[in-house]
Parts: sequence; C-alpha cells; structure tokens
Amino acid sequence: MPFRGGARHGSSRRSGIRAVECRPVGQSPKAYPSNLQGNRVTTATQTILFTDLAGYTESVAGVDREGLRRILKQHEERVRPIVENYGGRVVKNIGDSFLCLFPSATDGLRAALDIHHLRQTQESLELRLALNTGDVEIIDGDAFGDPVNLAARILARTPAGEVWFSNATRLCMNASEVPWEPVGSFRLKGVPGEIACYRLVPEDRVWLPQRVSIAAGQGRLVSITPDHPTPKLPPDPIILFQGFEPGSARLAEAVDALPVLSPDVLYLADYRIAAGERQAWLDAGCGLIIGTPTAVTFALAEFSRDRRDNGDSGDGAQLTVLVKRIEEITLEIVFGGLALPRVPLADVVAAYHYELTPDGDWATESDRALLRIAVTREGVELHARCSEIAVGGGALAEDEKVMLAKRQIINTPAGGFEFLPLEGEYCGALLRDTTLKLGVGRGQTVELGRQPRAPGFAFPRRPGQTNIRWCAGSKARQAREQDFTLDRGLVGRRQFAIRVGHGSLELVPMHKECTTYVLRDGGLVEILQPVPVRFGDQVIAGTTVVALRRP
Repeated sequence: MPFRGGARHGSSRRSGIRAVECRPVGQSPKAYPSNLQGNRVTTATQTILFTDLAGYTESVAGVDREGLRRILKQHEERVRPIVENYGGRVVKNIGDSFLCLFPSATDGLRAALDIHHLRQTQESLELRLALNTGDVEIIDGDAFGDPVNLAARILARTPAGEVWFSNATRLCMNASEVPWEPVGSFRLKGVPGEIACYRLVPEDRVWLPQRVSIAAGQGRLVSITPDHPTPKLPPDPIILFQGFEPGSARLAEAVDALPVLSPDVLYLADYRIAAGERQAWLDAGCGLIIGTPTAVTFALAEFSRDRRDNGDSGDGAQLTVLVKRIEEITLEIVFGGLALPRVPLADVVAAYHYELTPDGDWATESDRALLRIAVTREGVELHARCSEIAVGGGALAEDEKVMLAKRQIINTPAGGFEFLPLEGEYCGALLRDTTLKLGVGRGQTVELGRQPRAPGFAFPRRPGQTNIRWCAGSKARQAREQDFTLDRGLVGRRQFAIRVGHGSLELVPMHKECTTYVLRDGGLVEILQPVPVRFGDQVIAGTTVVALRRP
C-alpha cells in the first residue's frame, strides 16, 4: 500500500450536511425503537460520528438510479458492521452520509479509523469522517442537539480522506489507544468562537511539520535511533528521535548527549502515545510527529526526492526582480516583515489581526494559519494556532496566547521573526527578510506602493475586511462600505521612491496623506521630504516593511 506524506493544515471541501433531516436507515419512525417516556425526551452523553463520501455529487452525476442505490448500499454494508462491532449504531442516512452514535468516545474513534481504511469501488470517492461528544437528545431513535450540529460542522471542514474530531471527544477518549494530533482552531458556520479540531492518523499516512520536511530537503534533518549514536550535526539541525519509548531513560540519555540546542528543534516520532508522556514532551518545548515508522520514513524520503527532482536546494523559491538589464546590482530592496499600526486608528479601526501562513506570508484570514497577531488597545497579542511556536525560546502550547511587549525572537515552522516594539503611530513590527527582492543599479530610481509606475515594486495585497474590528460611528461605517483595508487605506498607489546614486541612497516620499517612516536603530523617523538613507535601514509604509540591503 503506498504511503502518503503531507504538510499540515490542508485545504478542505465544504459539505452541506444537516444533521436532523432524514429517517433512520431502512426503518420507518414507527418501526424504530422509541426512547420516549411519556412526553419526556431521553438525553444521553454520546459520541456522534458522521461519515461522508467525498466527491460523491460529482462522481454520480452520470450514474443511473440503480448504480446510485448500489453505491449507497455498499457504503452502508461496509460501515454498519464496523459501527456495531464497536458498540455503536447507525442512526440514519443523510444523502451519502451516515449518522452514528457510540456510548464510548474511544470506541467511536477506533471505529472511525477502521472505516477510514475502507476503499470505495469508485476511485474518485474518498471518505471523510468527523466526531463530537456531548449530551444528545434521543427522540424516536433519532439524534438531536448542539453536539450533533457541531459534529456536522466539523465534517464540513474536514478534508477528503481525513478523520477530524472535537476537543470534547479528545477529553473523553483514552489517548493511548488512538493515534491523533491537533489540526488547529477554526471558525465554523453557526458556531460561536473558534473550535479546536484534532485528527486521527491512519497507519499509512503522516503529516510532517513544515520545518521537518524542509530540513529533510536541505540535508539538515538528523535522525537518531537507539541503535545509532549521535552523529556529527550539520549547521542549524532539526533532530528527529525514532524508535524510542516516550518517557524512557534511553530517550532522556539521547537528548542529554546532544549539544545545547533549542528544544523546538527536537522532534519525537511515535504512533500511539499516552497523554502524560505526550504532555511532558510538549511541555519541554519539543515537537511530535505522529506516524508509524514506515510511514514517517517513506514521507521523509518522498520530500527529499521531490526537492531533488525539482532542482530545489531547499532554500525556497527566490524572486529577484531587476529594474532593467544592468551589469551590477548596487541595492537590493527586500520585503522585510509586517508593521503594526497602533489602534484606535482614525476613529475607523478599533482592533485588527493578521495570520501567518505556512508559506511565511501574512494574510487577513487563513485556514492553515500557524499563528495570529492581534492588535488591540491593550497591545500586541500572539495566538499560537499550532504546537510549533516558540517565543523568546519558550515553546507555546497550541491555542496559547501571549502578549508581546519586548524585543524577542518568534520561531515558527515558516521561519523566525523578530518582534520589535515601537513608539508613536506603530506599536511594533515583525521583522524578517523574505525572498521577494528588487535589484536596483546605480543611477536608477524605483517607485514603491500599491500601483507604482514602472520600474517599480508593488506592495503585497491582503484583501478582505474580516480581520478588522470597527469603531462605532458613521466614519467607520463609511470606510467599511468603501472596502477600506489597512493595506489600501494607509498606503498610496505611489508611496515613495528610492534613488540610487554614486555611493548614495535617497528616499523620496510621494504621497501627501499616507506617511512613510524610516526604521533605524530601533526607532521610527517620519519622512516629509527627500532624505538620505543607508544600507540596513528599513522603510515602513502602512503594514509593509521594506529593508535596504547590500546585494
């Protein structure tokens, strides 16, 4: 059976599941056993499981009714025995989906994992499954209530070929009996707040943290097993412990044999791990990879092979833009981070946030966010959306929040950032040079902004207003109606220019209302007229940071 490697936080297809619309499978309401006692409704704590045939609608578009009935019957015949074998029952079908109940969260998860391994007769059909645990109202054998609805919402978020479950199910299960890992927190339709979701890991699959897969492609991943002593370490290593019992003395000895390393570069691969040992390892600031030894080995080899085949050195794709064909580049202008304007902002923005994607970009919203940076009156808050975030050398648990108030390094799977607190119009900046560069030669002038004239360098566009919390009043309402965003409202089409002379650099502000700043030696200087700048300076306009580097 082929094994599949993947990166965390995959995309998903939405499902239109409603949890309470159809009758029990193969039964009329009168024939199904009733749990009503007079006019009372029986309430029981149950684990709800939804199964769904992903791609069903597209795949059966040309199938006749007999073929359609055959597909659904085959699905039920495969699902029902597994559900009943683990003490559950199939309550009803909802189109191509089934709703099942289990008295035990662990049994429900084990059944879901067994169902996941089923292979459909049509290759285009994959299963997706979702579980939640809570008090379910039983009426005429049917299931109702908020826990059922939440399970359906989680199913809508779950990618094809995966099994997701809620925190309520996680708290009720025996963690050592099922292989699982966190996925992240998500906003689900009709559900207040963000819901933490988790994923079952089948034997033939592993989701590698991005730092590990990148290190494997770059030759920086060092695998340590009980039978092999610690080898010579490359620069900037990522350490993967394989074949060790979690919490064992041999694992502790292997860790102690390493030179002094940040704990966030240490990963342990294991498939089923008890809750206490899992938490102790994560509390130490280290990372986990959940997967069988074969799946982990195959996935690492697959990443390394893909990078070799693509001719990728592992440093990531670099984009260098030359203003025109010139013999020598004198200056490199590099996009270098995210600036954080202070709030409230002009009686329009009361608070806002940005999310870091696995690619290292900042977005208004992302289903795959590694972390969220929120700016409010109280300051700058970092919300870890995965378990691989470290601030100032201290690892954060998934969903942990911390206030950023001093200069410190933030380590993420997408790379490291420096948080720099600022005074005045900005409360801080997250600094890191990216691979997006503009090469400029002597005697050239380059414009920067939202729509600069050629030759120019356009700022990143982050569309959407979902990251903004608005102030009260007509001014904010008007800005919202006019599609105001921080990137549009604080930066002009032609914001500023950089002139490269013979041994000199000059910054020329071009917009009268949107201010440009120079960040030098930890402080901001407002630029109102052309001024000389130097290599190492950083220019801030709106939420964009641009660094001036020697090539």
